[in-house]
Amino acid sequence: MKAKNILVILGHPNSESFCGALAGAYIKGASAAGHAVRVLRLGEMVFNPDLHQGYRARTPWEPALEAAWADIQWSEHMVWIYPTWWGTIPALMKGFIDRVFLPGKAFKYRENSPLWDKLLKGKSARLITTMDSPLWYNWLIYHNAGHRAMKNATLKFCGVKPVKITAFGKLRWQQTPAREKMLSKVENLGGFGK
Repeated sequence: MKAKNILVILGHPNSESFCGALAGAYIKGASAAGHAVRVLRLGEMVFNPDLHQGYRARTPWEPALEAAWADIQWSEHMVWIYPTWWGTIPALMKGFIDRVFLPGKAFKYRENSPLWDKLLKGKSARLITTMDSPLWYNWLIYHNAGHRAMKNATLKFCGVKPVKITAFGKLRWQQTPAREKMLSKVENLGGFGK
């Protein structure tokens, strides 16, 4: 198995959360298998998550966002670990994407064309997300809206593929043995660089 450059992005604002533990498990597995790993803990980064000018004028990046973009460019595989809140991603993670995945950086519109260039081609990703609702409920009632938005409207839009999803449901009812199985599963994913 070829070693990869893997960027783990913890989208939970609290690094001490169970998502933080999942990130730690993935990092442990990936590092032990010889992959090069870098980590972004969004809750510990200093940046304004608001895109005040929209796309009309670029808000200058804070040093944390400059460094994050360098890590994204370095990576071959991105692992996004976050809770599903209100059917989608946390506000901090959305703000990070709004500020970093900009036209001319992550994608580029073509002049006089409805098409665009996908500037993150050659990268793959995995979404690892937790939720309090059962997985079947998220699928049946919400049609996995948050998964689809992150996978298709964000990552694949910018050329990232494949994008795989690992979701853990009913988290607030899960006791220690079930959580340990989740951590073990994620550690194994890290070991295989998936």
